[in-house]
This record gives sequence, C-alpha cells and structure tokens, in this order.
Amino acid sequence: MEIKTFTKKLSKKLFDYFFQGLLYIAPFGVTIYIMYLIFEFLDGILQKSIEKVLNFQIPGLGVFILFFFIAFVGLIGQRLVSKPMKVIIEKLLGRAPIIQVVYTSIRDFLSAFLGKEKKFTQPVLVKVNKISDLEKIGFITATDLSDLNIFDKVAVYFPHSYNFSGELFIVPRELISPLDIQPAEAMKFIVSGGISKL
Repeated sequence: MEIKTFTKKLSKKLFDYFFQGLLYIAPFGVTIYIMYLIFEFLDGILQKSIEKVLNFQIPGLGVFILFFFIAFVGLIGQRLVSKPMKVIIEKLLGRAPIIQVVYTSIRDFLSAFLGKEKKFTQPVLVKVNKISDLEKIGFITATDLSDLNIFDKVAVYFPHSYNFSGELFIVPRELISPLDIQPAEAMKFIVSGGISKL
C-alpha cells in the first residue's frame, strides 16, 4: 500500500515537473519554430527570385531579411497595438481615481527599473544620523526638488530587504557619498539583506 502511494505521489510530481518544464520551454520552442518557418519561406522566395534574375545565390540573405521582418512586426505591434491599448487603459482608469493612483505608481516604479529612462542608476551611501555612524544604501531618484521649494536636498529611495517595497527620504547633499558600484549590484545587495556579494 505504501509503495502504491509513493508511486502515485512520484508520478504526480513527475507530471507536475513535466508540465512546468513545458511551460518554460514551449514559448521558446514555438518562437524558434515560427522563426524557422518564416526564414524558410522568405529565404526560399528571395533566393529563387535572385537566382532567376542574377543567376547566383546570396548566402545568409534570409537571416538578414528575417531580422528586418521581425523588427518591422515589432514596430507595427508597438504603433497599432501597444500605444492604443495604453491610451484606452488610461482613459478607463481616469474614471476611477484611486485605481489610477495605484496603477500609475506601479507603472512608474516598474519603468524606473525596466523602462528606457531608468531612475535607479546612482547608488549612494547616506549617513542616517550625524551623531552615530549608521548609514544606508539607496538610490538618488531626483536631484531637482525646486517644485517642492527644496533646493539643498535630493530624493533618495531606500529599497527594503527581502521585499518589493521601500521608502523615499529627502536627504541633505552633504550626507550623501556616491558608491562606485553597478546599480544592479547595489540593488541585489540591499534586497538580499547584505548576503549577496558585490
């Protein structure tokens, strides 16, 4: 009876792992297969046309055309799908102010990490208390705070360890020391609670 239960649990786990693996591999495999089909199609048409006209083949022409074809699809997708969807979502959120605040905050936070205009690029060491030697690692997110009528301070974001959150402090410039390390390394060090090596 115990062997039967063990075998049942083992087979269930194996199937779970199989489907999990499929979930990771399938998108990549399907993408490669589609690219191969497009390559074969484009390369076949182009090579035959060029061979008829010029009477010779250009090796690698299909790869070149495939690259520009995929880039063109990406451009069309961004112009016709991504931007209009963004406008529609933001119009809908405009009718629900509280949800809009949450949405825009999360969107801006993620774009600061992953977007084209990354904000977490200046890791700094900040003296938290002038009396003690207590210091924290953070990231300067804004150097111009004149809109808040603050002229001698900067905004520093302090990520929390083992958490997807943090705190924003307005810090006097003289308490900040730049860190000569990559922003990603600094973030990894903070989020891991200092366990990850720099």
